[in-house]
Amino acid sequence: MRNGESLAWMPVGWHLVPGYDRDKGLSFSHLPRRRLSAPRLLLLPASCSSSAPKRELEVLGSSVQDTRKNAAPRQPLSSSSASSRFPIFIKTALIPDANRERKGETGPTLLKEHAVTPIRVTQRARLGRPVVVMEDAHSRSAEEVCKFFGTGPEGLSEDQVITLRKKHGENELPAEEGKSIWELILEQFDDLLVKILLLAAIISFVLALFEEHEDQTEAVTAFVEPFVILLILIANATVGVWQERNAESAIEALKEYEPEMAKVVRSGGHGIQMVRAKELVPGDLVEVSVGDKIPADLRLVKIYSTTIRIDQSILTGESVSVIKHTDSVPDKRAVNQDKKNCLFSGTNVASGKARGIVFGTGLNTEIGKIRTEMAETETEKTPLQQKLDEFGEQLSKVISIICVAVWAINIGHFNDPAHGGSWVKGAIYYFKIAVALAVAAIPEGLPAVITTCLALGTRRMAKKNAIVRSLPSVETLGCTSVICSDKTGTLTTNQMSVSKMFIAESASGDNIVFNEFTISGSTYEPVGKIFHNNREINPSAGEYEALTELATICSMCNDSAVDYNETKKQYEKVGEATETALVVLAEKLNVYGTPKSGLSPRELGGVANRVIQQKWTKEFTLEFSRDRKSMSSYCSPASGGSGAKMFVKGAPEGVLGRCTHVRVNGQKIPLTSAMTQKIVDQCVQYGTGRDTLRCLALGTIDTPINKKDMNLEDSTLFAKYEREITFVGVVGMLDPPRTEVMAAIKDCNHAGIRVIMITGDNKNTAEAIGRRIGLFTEDEDTTGKAYTGREFDDLPPEQQSEACRRAKLFARVEPSHKSKIVDILQSHGEITAMTGDGVNDAPALKKSEIGIAMGSGTAVAKSASEMVLADDNFASIVSAVEEGRAIYNNMKQFIRYLISSNVGEVVSIFMVAALGIPEALIPVQLLWVNLVTDGLPATALGFNPPDLDIMDRPPRSANDGLISGWLFFRYLAVGTYVGVATVGASMWWFLLYEEGPQITYYQLTHWMRCEIETENFADLDCAVFEDNHPNAMALSVLVTIEMLNAINSLSENQSLLVMPPWKNIWLLAAITLSMSLHFVILYVDIMATIFQITPLGWAEWIAVLKISLPVLLLDEILKFIARNYIDVEPVEKKSKRD
Repeated sequence: MRNGESLAWMPVGWHLVPGYDRDKGLSFSHLPRRRLSAPRLLLLPASCSSSAPKRELEVLGSSVQDTRKNAAPRQPLSSSSASSRFPIFIKTALIPDANRERKGETGPTLLKEHAVTPIRVTQRARLGRPVVVMEDAHSRSAEEVCKFFGTGPEGLSEDQVITLRKKHGENELPAEEGKSIWELILEQFDDLLVKILLLAAIISFVLALFEEHEDQTEAVTAFVEPFVILLILIANATVGVWQERNAESAIEALKEYEPEMAKVVRSGGHGIQMVRAKELVPGDLVEVSVGDKIPADLRLVKIYSTTIRIDQSILTGESVSVIKHTDSVPDKRAVNQDKKNCLFSGTNVASGKARGIVFGTGLNTEIGKIRTEMAETETEKTPLQQKLDEFGEQLSKVISIICVAVWAINIGHFNDPAHGGSWVKGAIYYFKIAVALAVAAIPEGLPAVITTCLALGTRRMAKKNAIVRSLPSVETLGCTSVICSDKTGTLTTNQMSVSKMFIAESASGDNIVFNEFTISGSTYEPVGKIFHNNREINPSAGEYEALTELATICSMCNDSAVDYNETKKQYEKVGEATETALVVLAEKLNVYGTPKSGLSPRELGGVANRVIQQKWTKEFTLEFSRDRKSMSSYCSPASGGSGAKMFVKGAPEGVLGRCTHVRVNGQKIPLTSAMTQKIVDQCVQYGTGRDTLRCLALGTIDTPINKKDMNLEDSTLFAKYEREITFVGVVGMLDPPRTEVMAAIKDCNHAGIRVIMITGDNKNTAEAIGRRIGLFTEDEDTTGKAYTGREFDDLPPEQQSEACRRAKLFARVEPSHKSKIVDILQSHGEITAMTGDGVNDAPALKKSEIGIAMGSGTAVAKSASEMVLADDNFASIVSAVEEGRAIYNNMKQFIRYLISSNVGEVVSIFMVAALGIPEALIPVQLLWVNLVTDGLPATALGFNPPDLDIMDRPPRSANDGLISGWLFFRYLAVGTYVGVATVGASMWWFLLYEEGPQITYYQLTHWMRCEIETENFADLDCAVFEDNHPNAMALSVLVTIEMLNAINSLSENQSLLVMPPWKNIWLLAAITLSMSLHFVILYVDIMATIFQITPLGWAEWIAVLKISLPVLLLDEILKFIARNYIDVEPVEKKSKRD
């Protein structure tokens, strides 16, 4: 470190957000404005808790000393002495103490309040040295910035460029290191249930490989089970890898905003040089012109054109291009929107030409900071994924315990004669039963069914203009408790529209009376009506003469147009939004009564304007400039001759000061100061209160000076040419709210979802829109409910947290504010949906549980989000939330259905092992039931119609368990019946079936001793225990009960009398298909051989139905208990549906 540079060092133990990552080479600075002095600095950042360990550092020339007891010896600040991750914060500037130097004294340098340019100390991993970057170039003059970097009028020298490039590195965003395909594949197997299945497959394969088989068919069928399990695992892994590889990287998408080339001025060169943008260094002089993409963060030095406009919507969200200037911005805490002298990397030049000095490159640009924040954001699992993971872990433990228990309780049977008296063979036999138990307990079909259900949900959402990019997020929508919505384009149309205007009705003395008009329509569609005192008027009738001149100004003093998009079937702006609104107003006025019937939509977009433009010829335009706040066009009559006019538009405060007359019914009346004040008062009324309209004053210069006498190269003279203006009228425009938003916000309120508007617009405009859409009531006090970004920053952490609990509006915010708001809301346990469309929104979109990008937004925003709104409409979010709730309800139903099936399978296998009877179900049969037979009805349950009151309930908590205590009891009750019935069917065939062996209970439970206990098994062929009929009976009962159980799952608590099966026709179709497949494996020989079953007769099928049907009665009893004693619901339910 050198004197004059600023430094403060924090230990690793403190959690600072954002911090400094030496490996990534980035530092953020927080600048407390308090006086500090050496030798001791007490460094306690605001983000530390009061209990955090305080660390005192001593500044000693170029070293930093820890003054605590037992501290390490003094060490210089360098990569070798710093940890891998430590923050560097700027506190003050080091000022050499002249008095001490004169006395020859040495020691700690005095620290004072910073009086020189603040800097940021950063560090690059590869170079291992501190790098000085300017912190607030916007608040410094252009000369100060150039002096700081040592940049002369001709730019940097080659030696300076080489030195600076070594210090700062190249001007590019580092590429994201994605996971390799093998890492992705291994991740798919990092799950306990998957590991258990994989282990079961390996064990089954080994046993099949080394077991003795009687014939070739048995040898082949032995490998079916491990092969099917492996297929399941491979299929699940393939889907998982495909989804992750298919997801676009938001960080990589940022690189599309990096230009390839830049125009730079360097000493020793001849004029402007074209260099690769990544070769730029801080201090370079760069020239930009219309169409260029800004290659780095620049501080404007000189503007060559009248004005320079920058489209920085990707970074700040501003819907209109921003006029920039070279003056310093005194506010050191200015947000990016207010840094009018800075051009930001990745933004575009809309018009003009200028020169700027680079003050930020690579990760030190605003877009680089966004990249770093996104890289540090870890992807969180959805609430359902977390619950399924927890369920999987619990199930894994239960499976392990039961498998060991089954194996252990049968140790005494290992030496049974059925195993040839071999303890090893007996152990292997019961090991196979344990494997079957694992296969039975794991719902192998659940991932596929969940994916299918979510995919079907995305299709339904797509029909409502919500395009889902991440399948798991569909379910998360259902528990969304807060929606943080952008204003422009989401709550509003993002289409400027003139809603009010006024002209002078009469003027005499100091009195002036206005005719006020309201205009219908809120988009760029050139269709609307004009009202005066709530009465529709015809502007072409000549009743209000000034309207003809007003429409002419709107059309001629304009460089924009409206166009019809055939694909989207909507009108779009061509040019500036403000000017497009004036073009649309001229169409609505149609002052010459142009016929419009029979015209195509494209022709309707400009027919009235073309009539006006045929009457005038535009000679040239005096572009807008900051000093005069107006623009004008010089026009001559198209018919020739004299009578040229200048049409003027601009901010009322800029135009009215140069007005000398006012137009009243075609006459020019002298304009007095009292009249001017009344016009100003009317404009203030338009610009405040509920409307907060953006006002433009329109006027004409009836006798302009000769165009030959105008110097069009010198914009400072334009104000002199725009003199003696005749005031014609004022138009008030706004970005109007979408018509459907108010109803959508009411739906959110009913559903217990809080809506927060977050916008970069000013607070007054945002509050006005908030009142129009129902976010605030008309007279509601917004104190404590609406904050600007700066007001929010000034609050202490505790009050910031409380503000996020109550706030409905945050205005004039930056990307960091959005991320911070999301962090706080998440700390409150909220599930947050965040909307956005620009690059600036990407970190918050990625951090929130549901990132929602606009269809018209940037690729970065879309790739950082889980959902894209095709129509940019807030109401589509509410529809998606409703769909998400319905999907979750249906998922609970089919999860309940599948798990109760698995519980039944586990119970059946456990009973077989405990009773010592022959296997009722083998693993390959269990896999068939779990994947196919149960999978089809489970998928069909995803089509269940949503409950009528689904949007009248509060959102479920993300902490709510997937399975409540009561539901778990129901799973056990139904599952136990399934298991008992399955085993009972097998035992029925052995014990009671007339055409069966009709053996005794003892013989059945001691079947393994058949060959040695001849007295107990007299006249019985031991081969009967290998008959496939009992397996066929058990499997048929299991499948039939599962089909009946699917019907039970139509509703969690509603009786089948209220919710009959035909309410879901897809479920009936799925049950029919599942039963058909069951008949196939029963009655097709090759399938029967693979599944080790045999066809059943009529008597056996009647027994199957008798054993299976009671499950309907059992579940009806459980539903009755739930309705009346467990899940008691309000008697009256609100319903929005007919």
